[in-house]
This record gives sequence, C-alpha cells and structure tokens, in this order.
Amino acid sequence: MAIFTNQAILSYRNGAVSSNVVTGELVEVLSATKNALLDTYVRDETVTYVINVFNSGNAPMTGVTLTDDLGAYTFGQTTLIPLSYVEDSVAYYLEGILQPQPTVTSGPALTVSGITIPAGGYAQILYQARVNEFAPVVADGEITNTVTVVSGNESVTASDTVRAVAAPFLAINKAVFPATVSENGQLTYTFTIQNFGNTDAVATDDLVVTDTFDPILDPITVTYEGVVWTEGTEYNYNPATGLFATLPGNITVPAATFAQDPVTGEWNVVPGSVTLTVTGTV
Repeated sequence: MAIFTNQAILSYRNGAVSSNVVTGELVEVLSATKNALLDTYVRDETVTYVINVFNSGNAPMTGVTLTDDLGAYTFGQTTLIPLSYVEDSVAYYLEGILQPQPTVTSGPALTVSGITIPAGGYAQILYQARVNEFAPVVADGEITNTVTVVSGNESVTASDTVRAVAAPFLAINKAVFPATVSENGQLTYTFTIQNFGNTDAVATDDLVVTDTFDPILDPITVTYEGVVWTEGTEYNYNPATGLFATLPGNITVPAATFAQDPVTGEWNVVPGSVTLTVTGTV
C-alpha cells in the first residue's frame, strides 16, 4: 500500500496557476502473510509454516514463485541456515482445495514455483522445516525467516519469528556394577540424570525416580551427588517388593551450557548432570 499525491498546473499567457493537491492510495495487488503453527521450537523437532498469498487484482497470476531463506543469518564471514526443509512436506492449496505438488527446490534457500492465483483469490502453501544444529537454543534464542513472493514485476515479503522453548529437557541413564554378582554380594545402581534444556530443573518440577529392583536389594544405601540420603525424607523403599522411589522436590538438575563453535557456527550442548546411586545386598 502506498499513498500518492498529484497536482495540476494551468499555464496561460499571463502566468500559471496550480490546482489543489489530490491524495490517493495505491493498493498492492500482491500480498502475503507467513505464520508458524507454533511460536516456539526445540532442536531436532519440526516447525510447520503457513504462507498465504493474495491476489486482489482483476486478472489471474501465473508462475508465482516463493523463496524462503529458512532463517539465514550472518555469522562472521559466512551465512548459517538454522532450518532444514523436510523433503516432500510442501502442500499447495488453492481457495482451500489441495493442488498437485508444485516445483520445489531446496538448498540453501527453499523455492516453490509454479503457483497460480485466480483474480481476487488466494493460495496457501504449507511446509515443514527441522530445527538444526545452527539454531540458537539458549533461553533467548530465536529464528526469523522471510519469504519473498514474486509475480511478474511485483515482489512482496513476509516474515515470522519463532523462539526457543525455555524449559528443562531431561534424560536418565542407568548403569549397574558389577555386571556379575554372587548371592549375598553387593550391587550398585547408578542413575545419571541429564538436562539438555536451557533452564534448571528445580524442586517444584517434582522430579521422581522409581525402580523395582530385581533381584531385591536389602539393605540399601542411597546417595545423591555424593551425599547420603535418609529413607522417608528423600526416598521410600519397600524391601519386600524391591520398589524404590525418590520423593518429589529432592532432585534438581542444572541447565545445559551452550557454546557456538567460532569456526563452524554449530551450537554445542553440554547437559547439566546429577548422579543418584543405590547400593544394596542381593
């Protein structure tokens, strides 16, 4: 949309006079919007984008092309692409009706061509992109990507921003030592709890580890980060069934640390970690 003004001049033998100034509005025939179905992202998961292209003119548009930069940003002397197009994920709708697959080219930008939009109508293009190793996953990380739509001599852009989820992402690994034990011998189970997220897992997150030991251990000793725990306060254990459970609020895990490789631009993640051990007699 653009505002324009215009003024006429009347010339005659004895001079010239100007008309009043008229103002008008030039409305673009081609317009576009872009939105992600969710406004947050997690590394290695997919983001679904919806692009709407409108033709407000009185003639159809053919050969319309969309080019999406997939969130490209400058890093030192290079350009990084934090989104990877998911192959065969483009869907093209015309007035809400699914159309045959358009021509799609990816790498590094995503290009969709061969779009037709009727007069006074619209087209909708959906696609998915995977969040890759160049996407910032720190608490204030974000990806802004822009699509450029071209029809003949007309060109418009539309952008959308998604932000990294601020939350803990936990994983647990269990190990046993020794792998072979005799009757009345001792076993030690080690639980390593990792946080790959950008915020701490805190007491109010109510982390609980449960396990049923088979063979049953009795008696047991429990330590958390090297500190001996007390039954009934930090954990419960039933020696008749082997059921073990920590009590909510006792396990916390620090957030991961993130660093962007100064050469490649890849984001490296070092998870926060805590260790819980249970040692008992078979």
